[in-house]
Amino acid sequence: MTTPTDLSPTTGTDEEAPPAKPPTVGSPRVPESIARRRWRARLLTVSLAAALVLVVALSASSGTVDLSALDAARLVAGHLLPGMPWMSDGTYTPLQDQVVWQFRLPRALLAALAGAALSLAGVFIQAVVRNPLAEPAIIGVSSGAGVGAVSVVVLGAAAVGAWIGTAAFLGAAVATAAVFWVAYKDGSIAPQRLVLTGVALGTFFSAITSYLTLTTEAQNVFSVMFFLLGSVSAATMTDLIGPLVALVVALGVSLTTGRAVNALQVGDETATALGVRVNRLRSILLLAAALLTGTVVSVAGGIGFVGLVVPHIARVLVGSDHRRIVPVAVVGGALFLCGADLIARTVSAPAEVPLGIITALIGVPFFLWLMRGRAADEQGMAR
Repeated sequence: MTTPTDLSPTTGTDEEAPPAKPPTVGSPRVPESIARRRWRARLLTVSLAAALVLVVALSASSGTVDLSALDAARLVAGHLLPGMPWMSDGTYTPLQDQVVWQFRLPRALLAALAGAALSLAGVFIQAVVRNPLAEPAIIGVSSGAGVGAVSVVVLGAAAVGAWIGTAAFLGAAVATAAVFWVAYKDGSIAPQRLVLTGVALGTFFSAITSYLTLTTEAQNVFSVMFFLLGSVSAATMTDLIGPLVALVVALGVSLTTGRAVNALQVGDETATALGVRVNRLRSILLLAAALLTGTVVSVAGGIGFVGLVVPHIARVLVGSDHRRIVPVAVVGGALFLCGADLIARTVSAPAEVPLGIITALIGVPFFLWLMRGRAADEQGMAR
């Protein structure tokens, strides 16, 4: 007679278990499902990357200077591979070459990097507070960066070009330090206290920004408002360095903490039992999120809802494993913001719409839909 102890994952079969019993850890169906999700995540990442390349090519070819996407791609390839004459037939004018290489391509790449960075920051923040409605702005980093940038703008246009990025990053660093100082208590950072601290300090920094905007000279107001709403219109190749370095560092963090973050989603007690240093992990994730957000704000201004929309969609598509969420969210965020920038350039041409307006028009309805869905789930559980 077979005893319950004989039904181990290595010896038990599906025939030995009752028909209505769900698959156990040792069931062959579970590894198959996991493998299928992994392939789905890989296929989705590759598809999003291909779509991103297409959108970048469209962005490089769209504008007042007429140029096809193929011609724009050949111009870029000619710069990257100057020894290959077949990459460019030499029929492009200096104006076309300058427009594509010095203006359109940098802004498209900066939008892609900013979207990837903000999306990854959203993944980190949502993991820390265990709430899919969280985003990078919830810790007050964007508001702190806004104070630093606006402080420079009100000093005069001569100082803006050289110092606005540095001041925005320093403002983000100060905001992060303030949130940590207030939220850290009794040797730990509680998610609820972190959220409340971030919201309060974010409101405080926003009030300072509003005061500076109201008291500055009239000619500075447009620059302030355009920066606060986000834009990559003045992007240069040099602006790509900061977000790229921050993204590489944060991706390294995600690679080394993927399993620990999965454990953290179950609960602090379970994660601690599995050997995860919860407070240390939260601090690392928050610092990485602050680095990503502050770096993006310093070169692209305040852009909201990317870190809310994209990580949640990635979670729905590939599951809750952060090792699958991160690549989908990073590439998806790059595609999302690069597409939003293309819309911002063309929807009211020749005028340009700030990026924050486009992302808000997409993100706010999505946020409300999430809230409605969570409220319905809570009512169902109460019944």
